[in-house]
Amino acid sequence: MKKGCIIAAGFIAFLIIVSLGLTLISGSPSSVLKGKVALVKIEGVLGMDVDASSIIEQVKQYRKDSSIKAMVLRVNSPGGAVAPAQEIYAELRKFSEEKSIVASMGTLAASGGYYVSIAAEKILANPGTMTGSIGVIMEIPNVEGLMSKVGIKTEVIKSGRHKDMASMFRRMSKEERDLLQSLLDDVHDQFIEAVAEGRNMDVADVRKIADGRVFTGRQAMKMGLVDELGTLEDAILMAAQFGGIEGEPEVVSRKRHFSIMDFLRGDLNEMFAHLVGRRGVIPAIGLKFLFSP
Repeated sequence: MKKGCIIAAGFIAFLIIVSLGLTLISGSPSSVLKGKVALVKIEGVLGMDVDASSIIEQVKQYRKDSSIKAMVLRVNSPGGAVAPAQEIYAELRKFSEEKSIVASMGTLAASGGYYVSIAAEKILANPGTMTGSIGVIMEIPNVEGLMSKVGIKTEVIKSGRHKDMASMFRRMSKEERDLLQSLLDDVHDQFIEAVAEGRNMDVADVRKIADGRVFTGRQAMKMGLVDELGTLEDAILMAAQFGGIEGEPEVVSRKRHFSIMDFLRGDLNEMFAHLVGRRGVIPAIGLKFLFSP
């Protein structure tokens, strides 16, 4: 009899310890049982301020975490390089096959910022959010005149006649411009097809508004690019509902840790911004899903 009482008392003590442990980890045992909403933030220029590999790592971890029931994707971005946008979008699509994503647009979610958003089940924007800008851009500076004035010439040795067609030291030919235009047109088609699939729209309807123009959140909703007008808090509550979480959900978000290199890069970016009269460093030549006011 005494042995049975000791075993029962030990089992009760074990339950109390487990309960206290859960409380210390999450604030309350119920928060573990009811699940959590992950908050992933995409803020800044893709490929510059936003490291695609870091975002992808977060999304992968949240997809594998059974306590995460849904995700809110908070977007404040003008877009950026094409490849990072497509890589992030691909990983978000994998997540959306298992758990719900709600996109929340802040001040600006344009071009590549819109591209990553269409992986979400629902998109919420503020009425004054700037979004859209479905298009592709390539910027090639031409310093031929400047080089001529200072007496500097460049000599090019190449094995293919189009190898230097994006050179900044000479004007491109019509043939070269046509080749680059076909490249941009193909990537533009990829963008249009992704929007049509993600938003359940006809490709022809998307193409009519995919000329690079931007829209307010209210205009975008009328066009089917956005589902509802709402705040970040509204998006969190919607994600919780999709994830089967009752009441106010616990939100999990990874904090960014700044290093000395982040500080130095920030100072250099700011310095170059003053030199070239625009945000960020001198743009590298490449394909971009970028809204550049």
